[in-house]
Amino acid sequence: MIKRRVSAWIALAAAGLIVSSCAELELASHTAKQVSIPGTSPSTSQGTYKVGKPYEIRGIWYYPKVDYDYVETGIASWYGPGFHGRKTANGEIYDQYDLTAAHRTLPLPSMVRVTNLGNGRSIVVRLNDRGPFANNRIIDLSRRSAELLGFRIQGTAKVKVEILEEESRQLAALAQRGGTQIAQTSRRAGEVATEPTASPVKAAPTVTVTEESLAAPGGTTVVAARPAPTPDKAVPAARRTITAPTPDGVVSQAPVSASSIFVQAGSFVRVANAERLRARLASLGQAQIATAQIGDAQYFRVRLGPLVSVTEADRLLATLHGNGFNEARVIVE
Repeated sequence: MIKRRVSAWIALAAAGLIVSSCAELELASHTAKQVSIPGTSPSTSQGTYKVGKPYEIRGIWYYPKVDYDYVETGIASWYGPGFHGRKTANGEIYDQYDLTAAHRTLPLPSMVRVTNLGNGRSIVVRLNDRGPFANNRIIDLSRRSAELLGFRIQGTAKVKVEILEEESRQLAALAQRGGTQIAQTSRRAGEVATEPTASPVKAAPTVTVTEESLAAPGGTTVVAARPAPTPDKAVPAARRTITAPTPDGVVSQAPVSASSIFVQAGSFVRVANAERLRARLASLGQAQIATAQIGDAQYFRVRLGPLVSVTEADRLLATLHGNGFNEARVIVE
C-alpha cells in the first residue's frame, strides 16, 4: 500500500512538472490561451501621464520625449500572458485583449496607427507601457492587436508606426489632470527608475453667481436682471467634460509596397568614417553605405543587408552588440 502511494505521488509530481514546462513553453512562444487573474480589473484601470527621463537598458540608452511628428518603420512584437493583469509603466493594469501597446520613448498615453507592411492591415492602438527592449523592436503590441494585424502566430512583423497628434494631445491633457508621482518601470528588463511626474497647476476655485429680481422700495426704478449665462458658458473650461479618444478596433486594408530588412551599424557625417566601418563589417555580409538628409546635414549610414528574415536580423544584431556596436539597430525600408 505504501509503495502504491509513493508511486502515485511521484506520478503526480512528474505530471505537475510536465504541465509547468508546457506552460513555460506556451509563454515563450506567445501562443498561450487566455489567462484569468483574480482580483484585477483591466478595463477600469486609470494611469497617469508620463514622458520620463533618459534611461539605460542592457547598455542601450533611450530618450523619451514628446514627438508629434513621429513616424518609424521597423519590427513589431507582441506580449500577453506573462503580463496580463500587471501594472504598466504609467500605472494602468495591462489587459492583453485591449488595443494597447508598449513604446520605448513616446509619451504615455499616446495614440498611434500601426500598419503591417506585410499584409497592409492597420489599426489604432493606445500606448500605455514602456518597451520592448529585445532585438531592437520598435513597438510591443497587445495580443489582440497582433491578432487584428495578422501576426500573432508568427510573433513579429515589419510595421510602420505613426503617432496621431490630435488624439495624443487629448489623451495627454486628460491624463495630466490627475498627475501623481509614479515609478517608471522597465518591466521586461527587471529594472526600475523612479521619478516624479509633474503635477498640473490647479485652477483657481470658482463659484456660480446667479441674479434675481427683488421687490423695489417705493419710488425706485426696477432694473431688469441680466440673463444668467448658458450652462455651457457657465462651466469653466477646466471643468468641461472631454471624452478620451479610444481605439475603435477598425482594421483598415491598404496596398503596401515591398520592404526589406537591414541592420544599421552606424551613422556618420563624414563619409571616410563610414567607409572604414563598412570595410570592417564586410566579413559579416553585404555591407553598404546609404545616405540620408536630415535638415541641413547629410549622414552616411553603414548597413548590412538586405536580410532574408527577422531571425537573421536578430542574429546579426546580437553579433554587433556583442562586439561593442551598441547603437546598431534593425531597420525596415
